[in-house]
Order: sequence, then structure tokens, then C-alpha cells
Amino acid sequence: MKRIDLELYEYLVSKFPEITEVWLAMRRVEEGSIYSLTASEKMEQKLREQNRLTILTITSSLLEDPKLFEKNKKEWAEVVALSRVNSNTPIEDVLEALSNVRLTYWRFLKGFYVTNEERITIKDYVRWSETINSAFDQIYVDFAETYNKFMSTKLTAQQTLINELSSPVIKLTPTIGVMPLIGDMDDVRARVMLQSIPEKCLETDIIHLFIDLSGVSVIDTLVAQQIFRLTQVLSLLGTKCTITGIRPEIAHASTELGLDFTTIETFSSLQQAFSKEFKVIAN
Repeated sequence: MKRIDLELYEYLVSKFPEITEVWLAMRRVEEGSIYSLTASEKMEQKLREQNRLTILTITSSLLEDPKLFEKNKKEWAEVVALSRVNSNTPIEDVLEALSNVRLTYWRFLKGFYVTNEERITIKDYVRWSETINSAFDQIYVDFAETYNKFMSTKLTAQQTLINELSSPVIKLTPTIGVMPLIGDMDDVRARVMLQSIPEKCLETDIIHLFIDLSGVSVIDTLVAQQIFRLTQVLSLLGTKCTITGIRPEIAHASTELGLDFTTIETFSSLQQAFSKEFKVIAN
């Protein structure tokens, strides 16, 4: 490593606090943004810490140790991307903030050049330019990939929760429950239901589950098949199923698939099913 390169590295490390303060001063008032000039002191401190991590990562690219830069880059991307996903910060806002970091960083590098101009060759400056610009380009890519990974995981978890909440098991008695299905039923929702409902019934000691389809607006053959599989799984677990609200189109779809619902008690309405069930219990 050339002596002048080491001097630049040490100079930039000594300027970390100043670089961060100059970058923070570039903020403007943006309602709802973590980068807003009016952000809380706690958020400003977090930005200060993460900015230091950013410039540390970029500066490490000047050392003749590619593995160190890769390690820093990966750690930086994980920390910053997760923080931005959790704060619901749009990726374009982050990229704009990184561009400001880049501008700030170059101001200090140029300051070093001006102070030591007589000792710095054009080749030195070009080498630094290529190294640092490449480092910034790489962290942009790593951030975008990591941000998308975390965002995808978050959206998947949210969708799973929505699907589970859309298939609630409501206890009517200590052992009887009803699962009213409302809205469109697609294959994804049906598969989530197949995975979660048996577990819910076991956890809550449900031995008789009423599955009400009267509120379902659209159902296809795949969904009908999943519902049939659900009744089979519950039967194996000792839970009796009663299906209510089956409309003609659902019955036709089931018939076309060869699904035999004749072994399952069905009613045209939930009220009709309850009338029979609770009459039996009363007797």
C-alpha cells in the first residue's frame, strides 16, 4: 500500500465525525421522513451511527483488503436495510440520502487533495476515484438487494397474518366452533387455511367445526379441493366437520373434481345447521 494511500485513509478516518455532521446539515424538512430535519433526537442519533458505518465501509475500500470491504459492506447493508424496512422508508429516499453521503465524502477527499496537491499524482487521484466510486456503486446494489429481501419477508409475513385472520375459528361452546369464510377464496388463502385451521382446532379443543361458505363470493375447483382436504385432515384429528352455505356452483365444482362430500353433513344455511346441532345437545 502506497504511503499516500495510507495517509488518505487515516485522514478520512479522522474526519468521520465531521463528514457525518456535514451530511446531516444537508437534510431538509420532509414530513414523515426519517431523514427530515425535524426528526427526533433518537432518530438523528441513529442516522449519525449508521452514517459512520457507511463511511467506514467506503473508506475500507482504500485498504488492500477486499475481504474486509466485503465484510463491512455486507454488515452495513444488513443494518441499514433492516432499519429502513422497519421504518417504512421508500428505497428512493435511501438512495437520495446515499447520494448526499457520496457528495459529502468527495468534498473531504478533495480537501485532502488540495492540502497535499504537490505530493499527489494524477494516477493517485484517478485510482482513488475509481476505488471510491466503485465502492459506492457496490453498496447501492447490496443495499437494494438486501432491502428487497427484507421487504419481501415482511410482506409475506403480513399476507400470512391477513390470510390467517380471514379464516377465524370462533368458539360457540367449549368444543364447538364455527369458521365463517368471507370474500374471495383463492388457492393461497385456501392453502394457508389448510395449514392453520387443524392446529387451531387442536389448540382450542374443537371437536365439531362448522365451515360456513355463505359469505364466499368466488370459489374455484382448486379451492373446493383444498376445503375437502381440510375436512379430511380434521376428521383424522377427531374433529367432525359440517359445511353450510354451499351454493350450486360450489357443488358443481366439487362434483367435477370427484370430491365426495356425501360423508360430510351439509346444510343450506348456518342457522339451519345450528338448529339441528343445538337441538341434539339440548336433548
